[in-house]
Amino acid sequence: MPQELTYEQALHRAAALCTASEKCSADINEKLLAWGINPSDAEKIIDYLTKEKFLDDARFAHAFVRDKFRFNKWGRQKIAFALKMKNISPALIADALAEIDSEVYCETLVELLRAKQRGMKFKNDADRRAKLYRFALSRGFELSAVGEVWKRL
Repeated sequence: MPQELTYEQALHRAAALCTASEKCSADINEKLLAWGINPSDAEKIIDYLTKEKFLDDARFAHAFVRDKFRFNKWGRQKIAFALKMKNISPALIADALAEIDSEVYCETLVELLRAKQRGMKFKNDADRRAKLYRFALSRGFELSAVGEVWKRL
């Protein structure tokens, strides 16, 4: 088992993590506890990092939404669920999701479905529709968005 870190070592290591990439307070708390820091010290470290702007859950939520939508092509529901699992508040999630442009969202879904359609075989039109709907829903796109985009295919 690795050696437990002191308060100062943990603080410096956590600050270094936060400067390397955006982290949320839940991620840092998990790391601190894994490093053997007691919960009260972990809370103090998180408060310090937040006060000094190393850690900001709102900034993290916006970066997470941007990256997961742009690079992973996730829908709003999947992104929201992932943020919820990181203990981000519903208000911050809603604010970050509002950043996604509706037109770009629909265009992304159209591109995803067209690409998926090219690589699949279908028995009939109903099978095609069912498979593509399931695919889009598994990516976190809303049923209403899939229905709206379906007309463009």
